[in-house]
Amino acid sequence: MHEAKSTLSKLVERAEAGEEVVIARGGKPVVKLVPVAAPARFVDTRGALRGQVHLADDFDELPDDIAEAFGIQ
Repeated sequence: MHEAKSTLSKLVERAEAGEEVVIARGGKPVVKLVPVAAPARFVDTRGALRGQVHLADDFDELPDDIAEAFGIQ
């Protein structure tokens, strides 16, 4: 634990690089350092459903009975 305190920034760098860093106390593993996953940004997910979403040809046509219910016709 003492060694981890004095080298914490280096241990964090190693964990960020993908290495599994386990810190022990009295020879027993007690914690594992892992990087926090960055939240997904819109820019990273834009286009993720390309080719998977399809709209019917009549998608933007309002059926007569619905139009009447809203007093549109």
